[in-house]
Amino acid sequence: MDAFSDPEVEEVVLMASAQIGKTESFVNNVIGFFIHQQPCPILMVQPSLAMAQTWSKDRFAPMIRDSKVLKGLIKDPRAKNSENTILAKSFDGGRLSVIGANSPASLASRPIRVVLLDEPDRYPPSAGTEGDPSNLARARTKTYWNRKVGMCGTPTVKGSSRIEMAYQESDQRTYQVPCPHCEAYQVLKWRNIKWDKDRPDTARLICEECEKEIHERDRDRMILKGNWVAGEKFNGIAGFHINELYSPWVRWSDMVARFLEAKKFPETLKVWINTSLGESFEESGDSVDQNSLLARREHYPPEHLPEGVLLITMAVDVQIDRLELEFRGWGLNEETWGIEYVVLAGNPSGQELWDSLDQQMSKTFKTATGGTLKVACVTVDSGGQHTQEVYQFCKKKQPGRVYPIKGSSVRGVPALHRMSQDRKTGVRFFVIGTDSVKDTLFGRMEIAEPGAGYCHFPVDYLPDYFDQLTAEHCVTRFKKGIPYREWVMRKNRKRNEALDIFVYNYVALRILNPNFEAIQKNMEAKQAGEVITEPKQSARQQIRRSNFVKRGKKWF
Repeated sequence: MDAFSDPEVEEVVLMASAQIGKTESFVNNVIGFFIHQQPCPILMVQPSLAMAQTWSKDRFAPMIRDSKVLKGLIKDPRAKNSENTILAKSFDGGRLSVIGANSPASLASRPIRVVLLDEPDRYPPSAGTEGDPSNLARARTKTYWNRKVGMCGTPTVKGSSRIEMAYQESDQRTYQVPCPHCEAYQVLKWRNIKWDKDRPDTARLICEECEKEIHERDRDRMILKGNWVAGEKFNGIAGFHINELYSPWVRWSDMVARFLEAKKFPETLKVWINTSLGESFEESGDSVDQNSLLARREHYPPEHLPEGVLLITMAVDVQIDRLELEFRGWGLNEETWGIEYVVLAGNPSGQELWDSLDQQMSKTFKTATGGTLKVACVTVDSGGQHTQEVYQFCKKKQPGRVYPIKGSSVRGVPALHRMSQDRKTGVRFFVIGTDSVKDTLFGRMEIAEPGAGYCHFPVDYLPDYFDQLTAEHCVTRFKKGIPYREWVMRKNRKRNEALDIFVYNYVALRILNPNFEAIQKNMEAKQAGEVITEPKQSARQQIRRSNFVKRGKKWF
């Protein structure tokens, strides 16, 4: 806030962890200051129009309501002839416009003196065909000699994080606090947090100078005596970085507990690093080598499934002359086993091939405890030339456990982006984020020890399977000067069906969203002879079980 009122500072950057107070101090208070003290045109850019509306209703409106000086400056949007709406607030001497980064028309309008960019890492690579949203917003300040540009957010992936790149171009200030023992000033770093094994409540900080223990009760006094120290020469951009270790709302023991849980999977560790440390995560999917996966193939028991398998999914890839499918087992903490890979030759336009698929779906598998497992969920690729054939096949199985899936054209969407319904056939299908799933799976294939997230492969999987499984790699590309990550085929690979099918199997798991602990207890109870009664589920209940419900005409 001091930097915003410093005439020598043209741009302010805050790279921070979540829940550190950045929206209140960096956005709300700054807007309130300019409305009250230096009224001027202000532009607030959120990642999407929906988020812009949410911020205006949930954060800005209460601030205006509860601040007497601001309440008197901005008219009630419900008043007669009021010029104020949810996304536009007029006041004497200026106007606040709240927009989404995905709206090119809103980003290329009137001149603006103060531009605030919130969570820029969530912006699309380009606003339509116009280019980077943050650069478009900055361009609107050119006519003001006293312009201010503010950017705040949590970083995501190293090499493509907008907020990290902006911070690196600044004077890179960090908040240094004195040790209560030796008074040496230092930054609170995660690497200096120590705890006894399996005891998060023993978390403490080790001083970098005297190596004495600093306890959480000392934190507030240390912060009161701290100050911001620049790491680079000032060039008109004031940059700040701070993490959750400073937050008065977060206990160090809670951070340790969340870290121990998050480190089980690369994708959850990434979220923890981004949101708790305020640091970018370095993706390492390119280091997955087909030979290393081939070398760790295992001999499964021939008479039953590997011990630990609690659930079976099946995924189908549709080609012009065949269907390729894989049965995959899942266990506690999403440890996974490749069970069987099958190629069914034939023309997908004919019924015979789909009858063969139906037979495969009816397979049962013996478990290590003597029970049997059926396929719990089937996903079928519907994004190719035989979309209608896939829909017709799946329609016969719905309501039930068979779903067509289609990759989303939007980068960065989650594994299950949304559920939709084909108007012609009425079949329900899922739109999926294939890039997000590949990020997850390549991270898990790097896990070296059996346990949470580990990927097992049977000895009868041939080398060609592993060539296909590792056929893609993630590259950084640029669109109008802005980097983004994209999964593409390696130059020496021609097929990637095994990877696609692994993606589809993971999507099937996410559709089921199973409680593995409960499944394991039920299997143990059945083995002990106890009677387990499960209520029969309706089609609607099955959809609710996968966290998707129908509201009006849309599936969520």
